[in-house]
Amino acid sequence: METMRLSSSSSSLLSPLLSSIKHNSHSSSSISHSLFSPPQPKSTNFISLKTMYPGNSIPRGNRNLSVVSASKADDGSQIDSPFQGGESFFRSVLASMEAVYLNRNPTAKSILEHVRSVDNDQICYDHLAFRTFGVNGYGIDSMANFFLDFGYTQREELRFPAKKLKALWFSPPSLPVFDGGSGVGGPLPRIFISELLVDEMSQQAQEIIRKYTQISGSGYKHAALSSALGSLTWEKPLYSEFQLLARESEYAAWTLVNGYAVNHVTISTHRLKSHLRDIKSLNQFIEKNGFKLNSEGGITNNFISSLSVSPDGLLLQSSTVADSVSFSFSDGVTESVPCSYIEFAERLILPQFKDLPEKEVKEFHRRDGFEVGNADKIFESTSKGQLTRKAG
Repeated sequence: METMRLSSSSSSLLSPLLSSIKHNSHSSSSISHSLFSPPQPKSTNFISLKTMYPGNSIPRGNRNLSVVSASKADDGSQIDSPFQGGESFFRSVLASMEAVYLNRNPTAKSILEHVRSVDNDQICYDHLAFRTFGVNGYGIDSMANFFLDFGYTQREELRFPAKKLKALWFSPPSLPVFDGGSGVGGPLPRIFISELLVDEMSQQAQEIIRKYTQISGSGYKHAALSSALGSLTWEKPLYSEFQLLARESEYAAWTLVNGYAVNHVTISTHRLKSHLRDIKSLNQFIEKNGFKLNSEGGITNNFISSLSVSPDGLLLQSSTVADSVSFSFSDGVTESVPCSYIEFAERLILPQFKDLPEKEVKEFHRRDGFEVGNADKIFESTSKGQLTRKAG
């Protein structure tokens, strides 16, 4: 597997980002409030507590804090990378990213509300996903640096030759959370970051992408800030440029107009408490409430399926079709462009842990990582074909 060198993000990111988040918290005109309020700042040093109280829980008053680590190493052992930095600040950044995402994507917001109404507000995110341009410093590492600075660990690389993409995913650090935490206030999610291999695109497409990343200058150093504010780091493109990219790569066109915005959040279905913890039941629930699912799951019993299943049968995923949003291009044209979507993932228990009592099953006992075949189909949630089917 190719190894990437990911440098630490500059400290210049943190000050303006914190300032912007403080400003956004007093503004109701640009970004809606998050469905899940971030936790209040804590003065406790979690890393030192973990050292003082080894094991699976840490006493705090009359309550227990569970040490959550969503991932395990290749040999099956649990990864226990410590969280670094200020937890309340980090969660505030995630909450701002989530607020932008929910404000622009009514389908995702509505589905989360429907699930919360059934599952008593217990929603955990499996992962957050971002898209990037692999050129001029704007690739995977531009967004990854922020998460690495707070203790995330780089994991496997995935390749998608037909789409001219590659991706890396990152496992979260261990962090005590109160039982019942939801959304960005719950267990920290995995992070999935993909990038377009710009050098493999046509000359015309390369020129457009390089034009806007060069205009942005050092904007890649502030990827997390861009995502939290919902603002492009480059200027708005011409509509004709968007059209040209869309004909060659819908991923490229999406990234040109959405930038570092969250591409999707994923509900961890097996962490739900109700019957919706079974992803097939959740899919039926979503469709019954009038939402369209991505139909790229494959063919099952001669029917088009919305469910993508890994070869080992242990990772089940589905997603909605992306919402569309009105976008004003620099030449005065206003057109509808694809925005984001919401995904669902069920991670089944690994064979070696199948006899564990249900109450003892933790996240690291379940199938981890991502699958190229599944992810390739999930990418289609923003495709013209799926958007046309949704409108039909």
